[in-house]
Amino acid sequence: MECKHFGICGSCKIYDKSYEEQLSIKASRVKELLLPYYQGEFDIFKSPTSNYRARAEFRIWHNEDRECQYAMNSFDKRVFEIDECPKVLEPIEKRMYKILEQINSSNTLSNRLFAVEFLSATTDEVLLTMIYHRKLDDEWIKEAKELESIADISIIGRSRKQKLVISKEFVTEKLKIKDRVFTYRHYEGGFTQPNPYVNQKMIEWAFNRCENLGGDLLESYCGLGNFTLPLSQLFERVLATEISKNSIKSAKENLELNGIDNVKFARLSSLEMTEALNKKRAFRRLEGIDLDSYNFTTALVDPPRAGLDDETKELISKIDNIVYISCNPDTLSRDLARLTQTHRVVRGAVFDQFPYTTHIESGVFLQRIKNV
Repeated sequence: MECKHFGICGSCKIYDKSYEEQLSIKASRVKELLLPYYQGEFDIFKSPTSNYRARAEFRIWHNEDRECQYAMNSFDKRVFEIDECPKVLEPIEKRMYKILEQINSSNTLSNRLFAVEFLSATTDEVLLTMIYHRKLDDEWIKEAKELESIADISIIGRSRKQKLVISKEFVTEKLKIKDRVFTYRHYEGGFTQPNPYVNQKMIEWAFNRCENLGGDLLESYCGLGNFTLPLSQLFERVLATEISKNSIKSAKENLELNGIDNVKFARLSSLEMTEALNKKRAFRRLEGIDLDSYNFTTALVDPPRAGLDDETKELISKIDNIVYISCNPDTLSRDLARLTQTHRVVRGAVFDQFPYTTHIESGVFLQRIKNV
């Protein structure tokens, strides 16, 4: 990827090395951190080097002529104008400056516009959230509808204590996993994987690890069902948990969209799920779910950067197979110190969701050591 703002824009922190060099450095870091627990080969999954990011947030800078311009923070925290961003998905890239032109042609749309957020999908759908420092009125709604039509997008307007959805508040993503296409609704403000191309590879990697394991799957941090939907094909039943109320709502909607009937979602934190399974607490949110009827052969965890709490590590250490997807190799390494007391790592992976940054995602597949 070439970008005229390399070296200025603080978003892409690694810009003076080729993509292959970047990936090699990041993969080496993961391998070094996990070396005490795994000395085998890693599956390395590359990203496209441009047009890979489904989310983008831009400040709006009002120049001397009172025109709106997209802006980012520089390395030294200054705000500066940009006139390209080749890392965003093509549906965003091909529309973003046409959208800006229309905004600048309307005082109603440009007046006190503070920031914009793009959410897109490989299906060519784009959702634009416009954030203001003023109350939005009927005139704004009228012109936002016109902008939707011109740019072929969906729009949400936000200001203090105000959210206006012009047509819809999600984009529809479709991912082919093995021989089936899965449909996901990605909502504004909800967590979604930022790189759909690497996300697809990440799901397929987890899918391949879980083939032929049978039994039931326990999943923590399921989000909107990113892994849940495809992996449900491989198990008799799935119990998936997530603390976010909005994510659980989206997950249930995605379940229905895909006609899947062997999954139960529960709005519980990982710790609460552990307490429920260990019969330390009863939860009304588990009403109608018979925990004792499950035969969990496999656990899938995809925790935040903080990694797993001690209670969850203790719980999944009793399950034969573990798929651990990590956005922080440091906490993954820490957690493996406990998990490898009962399991061994049989496969490792590196997923580059964030080119031109130091961030890297990884995965390990563990199987229980016999007689432990």
